[in-house]
Amino acid sequence: MGRIAAKLPMPPGCLSTLFRADDRYLDTYFSRFPGFYDTMDAGTKDTDGYIKVMSRDDDVINVAGHRLSTGALEEVLLSHPGVADAAVIGVNDALKGQVPLGLIVPRAAFAGADLEQELVARVRADVGAVAAFRLVVRVEALPRTRSGKTARKTISDLANGKAVKIPPTIEDPGVYVGIKRALNRLGYAVGAPDPA
Repeated sequence: MGRIAAKLPMPPGCLSTLFRADDRYLDTYFSRFPGFYDTMDAGTKDTDGYIKVMSRDDDVINVAGHRLSTGALEEVLLSHPGVADAAVIGVNDALKGQVPLGLIVPRAAFAGADLEQELVARVRADVGAVAAFRLVVRVEALPRTRSGKTARKTISDLANGKAVKIPPTIEDPGVYVGIKRALNRLGYAVGAPDPA
């Protein structure tokens, strides 16, 4: 899996700039791969030359040189009957660069079950040992935008000790308090600024 870029020139009708942000447009979409438009998507190219878009590139983590889709890991977590909601982010690791961390919202009937070990085993069986998936933490809720998307970047920034700016589109900003507490129990987000 790799980053998808489109060779210039762009066809007529394509986005030619961002409103009042020409420099930002050029820097965001054209600086990483000169001569190409950066789609910021990740995917694969088959032997016939067809491109399959797998996910947004910011939803891909690099674990010991292996690019893994957080969406694929989330799909495995969500296939467990005890998981109501899930998000996977990459957290910094001195040896592997990044390792996946799963945040799960358990279903009420599974409150006392040992979900964490079951989920680690399930990811190992479905994705493989290459995922290095060992970190799972329970949370009460995940930050969602009004359109239903999980705000993974803000969770990742919090876990990795970066400043977090909560987007105004988040339905319930209060969920970050519980997430920070859960991350602190695992040794992440310690000393990270409170989300503002």
